[in-house]
Order: sequence, then structure tokens, then C-alpha cells
Amino acid sequence: MVQELLSKRKKLAVLGLGYVGLPIALEFARKISVIGFDINKKRVDLMKQHIDPSNELEAKDFDGTDIEFTADVEDLKKASFYIVAVPTPVDNHNVPDLKPVLSASETIGKVIKKGDYVVFESTVYPGCTEDDCLPVIERLSGLKAGTDFKIGYSPERINPGDKEHTITKIKKVVSGCDAESLDVVAKTYEIIVTAGTHKASSIKVAEAAKIIENTQRDLNIALMNELSQIFDLMGINTYEVLEAAGTKWNFLKFYPGLVGGHCIGVDPYYLTYKALALGYNPNVILAGRRINDEMGAHVARKLVQQLIKLNKQVANTKVLVMGATFKENVSDIRNSKVVDVIDELKRYSVLTEITDPLADADEFHHEYGINLRNDFGKDYDAVIVAVNHEQFSNLDDTFFKTILKKDGIVVDVKGDLRNKIKSFSYWSL
Repeated sequence: MVQELLSKRKKLAVLGLGYVGLPIALEFARKISVIGFDINKKRVDLMKQHIDPSNELEAKDFDGTDIEFTADVEDLKKASFYIVAVPTPVDNHNVPDLKPVLSASETIGKVIKKGDYVVFESTVYPGCTEDDCLPVIERLSGLKAGTDFKIGYSPERINPGDKEHTITKIKKVVSGCDAESLDVVAKTYEIIVTAGTHKASSIKVAEAAKIIENTQRDLNIALMNELSQIFDLMGINTYEVLEAAGTKWNFLKFYPGLVGGHCIGVDPYYLTYKALALGYNPNVILAGRRINDEMGAHVARKLVQQLIKLNKQVANTKVLVMGATFKENVSDIRNSKVVDVIDELKRYSVLTEITDPLADADEFHHEYGINLRNDFGKDYDAVIVAVNHEQFSNLDDTFFKTILKKDGIVVDVKGDLRNKIKSFSYWSL
């Protein structure tokens, strides 16, 4: 299989061309022939013009690639190695939504043939690939996994906005349904991954490894968020405490903040869902999720308290929120916890305006029903720096004097403005 891919006698297909799938597809397309498939024709048309709809890649990243972008399922029949990189979100009740990955399985079931390979990269709970996705492929194709085709799992490790830890530089965890498939999957990814591969003993182990990577980060950030609330009651600055503790060689450097996006804020729910289904109550993981999910409302309530202390009529105040994406220096608005801050302020009848240099205003309004402004107003009672984009990196007293009232408040979620604000009331996590 690998030599046939390298000689371009066979093609590799990537299903799902979002922030995970497109970089993978383009990286492979520098070495082998690739079919990039997405169900969204508008996105496909943009990629044909060398435009990344996720705004992560530049036009030059498409240069020198052998790739066919398509939304036509029939085109997938030309492939022999399939990589599934579709989203795996949760619903409004934090229950895993498997519709995208099961739909991708149905698509593969309609095009797969004997001798083909299927590798899932989407984050799922241990057992999902073999127990939920594989039966769909077998049912629609009439083929048997292990005998007629091979299946594997290799968790994505894409970090949006990170230009240093890219696909080729991060060791790739791989797995297969048997020894032969494990070897082929590993060698296929080694075509592009210079950091090498780690062969997991089973598909379930690889699935579990992915899900605990983000669960571990989620819990560590939850601890920082809880500590920030405790230290706030004590009148201690959290970042000064972390700076002092960080002088010890084995202190892990995590920081408080809003935990959104489609990984850390979502993946742990896949693990807790499976644990609960097995009769185990994952107390620690769910406690961390609860703390992190409540941080947006906490930030808003702290601001309201500050407004009251300054004898302001809360319902008559105007607040600017700077940043709307789920993290700094990305345009992705999915599961943005800034929205939780805005929603809580609205409950107090605070007039809230939001600006973000990277977020798409139409997309944000469609997703959350909230308008973005493309500039700064004046006479705000408070400003919340919610997302630390590079465009906000040089904020200081001089800037805030142009938009804040004299008795204004600066809320600095990530603490980047510590010791820079002298003329206004200041608060951070």
C-alpha cells in the first residue's frame, strides 16, 4: 500500500477539511496523490482557490500539492486509503454527537473496496471506532474488516494558531486492527511525520490516549480557575502566586482562563459519557468540567460586583468585550466561552458591545445571534479583555483613556495587563 501511494498508483482521501483535515491533506499532497472531500461545497470552492475557510493556512501552503478538492462522493471511489477527520461535538446536554463521524462512515461504506484502508482521526471515546463506526462501513459495503479491508485509528494533534507544533513535528500515535494494518498505517503517516510514530497496542488504547490528553489539560486549568477564585477572596493576585510557585523545578505551569473550543472544552465529555455508560461516575473529570464551564459567568458577575462598588447603576452601564473567538490568534468561534460572559452580563441588563479583529461577524451572528462591531466606541464603564489576540498586545493606560470613562474598569481575563493599568480599577482571574 505505502509504495503504491508513493508511486501515485493509489490515492489517499481525507474526509472532512476543517482545521484538522485540510492541513493533513495538504501535507500528504506534497508527497502523494490526495482527494480532499468535504460535504460543504462552498468550503470546497474556496479551497480550490487556495483559500482556507478556517483561516489557519495561507495561499502558499497550497502550492506544490497534488490534491483534488471535491464534494462529490463518487470521486472518493478513486481512493484506497481513507482518513476521517470530521468534527465530534457534543449537544446542548454535553452528550457526544456522533452524527458527523457516523455519516462519514456511511460515505466510506458506499465507496470502499477490497484491500482498502480506513483510519479515523476524529476524537471519540474508546471503542467508538470499532463498536459504532466499523459496523456501519461493513453493513453498507458488504465487506468484512480485517479480511476485506483494514481499519485503524490515529488521533489528531492539531493545535489551532500554533505555528511551531505542526503536523510533521509531532509524534503520531497510530493503531490498527491487526499487526499488518498497524505497520501500514504507521508507514503511511511516516511519509509526512518526521517526528516518527508511536504504535499503540490497540485501537482503543489510541482512542483513550487522545481523549486523556485534553482531559488532563482541562483538569489542570480547572484547578487554576478554582485557585483564582479562592485567591480572589483572599485579595491575592493569582498570577503572582503562580509566578512564585513556578520557581520550583517540577511545578506545572498552567493558568486560569476561559476554556472553550472544540477540544479541551468538549473531549472530556466523551470520556465521561462512556464511563457513565459503564456504571462509573467520573467525579474528578466532571468537577473540572463544571468549574471551567462556569468561568464565563464568574467573570461577568465579578465585573457586576465591581460596578456596584463604584456606585454605578448596573442596568445603565455600557461594557466593551474585546475578543470573541475561543482562543487567541485564531478566527474559530466554535464553543467560545466569551459568549457565556456576554449572556451573563445581559441577565444584569448591561449594554454589551463586542469586537474581534479575527472573528467573522456574519458567522458569529449566525451562531450566537450577537452582533460584532469592527471598531471601538467611547465612554464605556468597563472593558473586558477576554481574548488576547496579538492586535491587543500593546494595550495600556493611554489606550483605555480613549474609550473608558474616568471611573472605568479594566477586566483582564488572562492577566496580561498586570502592572500596566494605573488609571483605572483593574481585575483579573
